[in-house]
Amino acid sequence: MRSRSANRSGIVIRRRVTPAGDIIVTLLTPQGKIKAIARGGVRGPLASRLNLFHHVGVQLYQTPQADLGTVQQAVLEGALPRLAEPERYAFAHLMAELADALFQEGEFSAQAFELFAGALRGVSHQPDPEWVALVMSYKLLGLAGFVPQTARCARCGTADPAHPDPLGGQLLCVACASLPAYPPQSLEFLRNVVRRSVRASMDMPVPEEQRPALWRALERFVTVQVGNVQSWRQLVPHVAAVPA
Repeated sequence: MRSRSANRSGIVIRRRVTPAGDIIVTLLTPQGKIKAIARGGVRGPLASRLNLFHHVGVQLYQTPQADLGTVQQAVLEGALPRLAEPERYAFAHLMAELADALFQEGEFSAQAFELFAGALRGVSHQPDPEWVALVMSYKLLGLAGFVPQTARCARCGTADPAHPDPLGGQLLCVACASLPAYPPQSLEFLRNVVRRSVRASMDMPVPEEQRPALWRALERFVTVQVGNVQSWRQLVPHVAAVPA
């Protein structure tokens, strides 16, 4: 059985340093998500290149018996320094975790790569990074096939629900609900964000005071449909402020 090498270009969405000084990274690439190891990476030039959110070109070497490919070389192709700012880093990290949970290793998705790359650019450059993160998180979910039920009540199927579903993050009718209805702008957002263009959503931001409920709905929906994303409460304080 022959060893193989490959060149890939992708964005670092997860990074972990082992006690031995190796760096294990997960990259989202146009060919899908891949995981690789840079052996002894913390002691060499790879340490600064394989940082979270960096767009890198890597040369990978892998034997058929190995679980992880080995990073032999890495070239920095792009970086967004403003993502280090506290008010932006939290949202970028959240989307990286979400992308890691949504897209599997070896899954081909050039569209997912482009959408995620655009999301990072938006969080880095736009004056309202929270709104960018909220819109793009729902768009990533939709691309992965996870679309919240908004046309009918998630419990009984009644048409045109307008109330939060505190357990599943979808929408409930008045008969099934225990919480007040969403304000009109929030309801309009939830019903249309997945199918509407990113540009159109960005032009119609929901007021900041309505966003905590939208984050909570997103957290609940992701937890039920995809799995637990560890950094919700630590990285988006608005979520923790919303009662369950």
